[in-house]
Amino acid sequence: MSRVKGWMKREYLIFIGLYLLVLILNYTGVINNYLLQVIMLAGVNIIVTLSLNLVNGVTGLFSIGHAGFMAVGAYVAAVISTTLMSALEISSKDFLANGILLLALIGGGLVAAGGGFLIARPTLKVKGDYLAIVTLGFGEIIRSVIRLIDYVGGARGMIGIPKITNFTWVFLVVLLAVYSSRNFIKSTYGRSCLAIRENEIAAEAMGTDARKYKTIAFTFSAFWAGIGGGLFAHLLMFISPDTFAYSKSTDLLVYLYAGGVGTITGAAAGAFLMTLLPELLRFLDDWRLVIYALVLLYVIIWRPYGISGGRELKFLGIQTFTGKDRSLWSRLRKRKKEATQR
Repeated sequence: MSRVKGWMKREYLIFIGLYLLVLILNYTGVINNYLLQVIMLAGVNIIVTLSLNLVNGVTGLFSIGHAGFMAVGAYVAAVISTTLMSALEISSKDFLANGILLLALIGGGLVAAGGGFLIARPTLKVKGDYLAIVTLGFGEIIRSVIRLIDYVGGARGMIGIPKITNFTWVFLVVLLAVYSSRNFIKSTYGRSCLAIRENEIAAEAMGTDARKYKTIAFTFSAFWAGIGGGLFAHLLMFISPDTFAYSKSTDLLVYLYAGGVGTITGAAAGAFLMTLLPELLRFLDDWRLVIYALVLLYVIIWRPYGISGGRELKFLGIQTFTGKDRSLWSRLRKRKKEATQR
């Protein structure tokens, strides 16, 4: 017990240290405002990738239309904040704007969760590629509907969204997303989802209602995707239907599988690194895309279980991955260890 408490204290100190370090580096000019915005965008991607991990990684489903839930959360949150702020006549710099952002995020998350529930109940009867096609269709339907709503700008996009999202908001919500994912996995619902992922027939034979737990995972995942979309809207101050196209869902899949599907650590690491990498290599012009592709190929070939290798950070206290790390690096370490023992 004392060891666990010690780790908790160390964990909190690390989080506080990271937060203060970024603020100090930004204040001293080491991290300029543009790079800070990229870091915040990486944080938003972490939130949405963690939500996708609950469906694709923990439950074993395959969704490729997750940007649709992000779009619902973004537009609903933007409508709530712009309406309330204009009615109350307050600016984005007022302290009350933070309360409005909180209401907007919760509202966007709940509406996205409702959409996830409505989609999950009838569509989770299908599996595999068929489910992927259904979720892809859902994402495209959301985009098409938004294009027809003039109140939110239609195809032109929605402008005039107040910039309330800052590094503090992103940092806190990322921590909430990490811990809520951890608690979900450790709960009865999460264990049931893991059982469904490993063997759905066996899980149902033991009395697990597979459709019920799939729906819960899908709804909870959509909720966090909606919150990520709300932060995204109040960070860039402009959103359009094309922002949440199929390519956005593909990016989220790349983040998840490059980092390590099925693990919280992998989802967070993949989203953060794959968001920052193109920006850090921007001085190489078009060559940065080539290097980005080479990094993905390296991960696919030599790190088949992602950057995390199927491992979780110790403070999370969970292990969702049951396979062995067959990456080239692990094999080389194993051979070196065997040679040393000889």
